[in-house]
Amino acid sequence: MQSILTFPLLILLWFLSRILAKLRPTWFGEIEPNEWGNLRVIAILNHTSLYEPVMVGFATWGLLWRISRHGVLPVAEKTMKRSIGLFFKFLVRHVVVITRQRDQTWNNVLNKVDDHAVVIILPEGRMKRRDGLDSTGRPMTVRGGIADILEVLDDGRMLLLYSGGLHHIQVPGQHVPKLFKTVRLGMELVEIPDYKDQVMAESPDGDFRRAVIDDLTARRDLHCPALEDPSMKSG
Repeated sequence: MQSILTFPLLILLWFLSRILAKLRPTWFGEIEPNEWGNLRVIAILNHTSLYEPVMVGFATWGLLWRISRHGVLPVAEKTMKRSIGLFFKFLVRHVVVITRQRDQTWNNVLNKVDDHAVVIILPEGRMKRRDGLDSTGRPMTVRGGIADILEVLDDGRMLLLYSGGLHHIQVPGQHVPKLFKTVRLGMELVEIPDYKDQVMAESPDGDFRRAVIDDLTARRDLHCPALEDPSMKSG
């Protein structure tokens, strides 16, 4: 039943994204664009807005169908308590409410990572404000939750999305978005087994969690497009 509701919502969002925003993708890496048949993880870096579902417009309908049947999305408890929480509830097949701690709620996410799951995750775990910091004034850093997910996956691909930021569309706390803006997104596909081998080979102490954090931080800083909002400091 969830899939029946989710897929039409994703298609509607796909059309709205393409009508109301100018989508500008840039591809990195050696794997051809849109080779998403064995996709297991989608990681969005440089999290700036709850309007990031506009990125649905970059996907194919085949990928949206998979997400509607097998998508797993961890969402912060704070977000789900807002009115927009109802929208997120139907955005993917499995929405898992988390506390942002490594507690039972995070175990609930890992328990959803089966042989068909497509996990959508924002590795920084919180939103960047216009000053380039999070809501508590701390620098934006990648957290280790994505390493937990990669550790339990033996095959498949990960899609890395490098966002140019959406503060020019909606700043956190702002309720009405600005329309017809350009959305720039860097995109890169990596084979998960190769990626795991690579980060471990580059790790001086063999700490997989730290190796993933360092690698994704470096990739974010290298590949995220120039900010659309020049008044926002880079993170």
